[in-house]
Amino acid sequence: MSTPRTGSPADRLQTLLEPAVAAAGYDLEAVRVSQVARRRRVEVTVDGDQGVSLDAVSELTRVVSDVLDGPEGAAVMGEQPYLLEVSSPGTDRPLTAPKHWRRAKGRLVRSVLRTGGDLTGRVLDADDDGVLLEVPGKKKGQTEQRRLAYAEIAKARVEIEFSRKDDETGDPELADVDEAEEG
Repeated sequence: MSTPRTGSPADRLQTLLEPAVAAAGYDLEAVRVSQVARRRRVEVTVDGDQGVSLDAVSELTRVVSDVLDGPEGAAVMGEQPYLLEVSSPGTDRPLTAPKHWRRAKGRLVRSVLRTGGDLTGRVLDADDDGVLLEVPGKKKGQTEQRRLAYAEIAKARVEIEFSRKDDETGDPELADVDEAEEG
C-alpha cells in the first residue's frame, strides 16, 4: 500500500491507519495531529459495534504505533518524535453516521431537528436511511414510536443516563447478572 503524498498529515495518517484498525475489528473514527512543544501529538479515535474496552485500546495502541514506526508511517511523520493517544469517542459523541445510531440502540438520544425544535427519545432501531425512536406519547406515561430520516436531523447526541429505563442499578452488566441469579 502506498501512502498518498498530498493532504494534511491527519488525512494521510487516516488513509494509512484505516486498514490496520479495520483488521483489528474496529472503525477508525478520527485522526488529529497537533504540535506540542517539539513533538507531534497524534490523537486516534476508534470505535466498534461492542464499544472499545481498555484491553482493545492497549492492543490498538500497539497496532497504530507499529504502523507509525514503519516506513510508510515515517514517510508521513518524518523524524520528529510523536506522542500517541488512542481512545474511544466517549458517550457524548455526536451521532453523525448510521453506524453511530445502530451502536446507540437502547440509549436515550436528543436530536435537534432541521425544521426547528428538538426531540428526545430512545433508539429502538436504525438503518441506512433513518432511526426509529420511542418518544413520549400525548398522554402522561405513554410512549409512541416515531421514525426520523437522517436528513431531518441537524445534530444528535446520546444523553447521559444515571439509571436507564431497563436497568434499576444503572449498570447494564449488573442488571444481566441479577436477572440470571434470580432465574
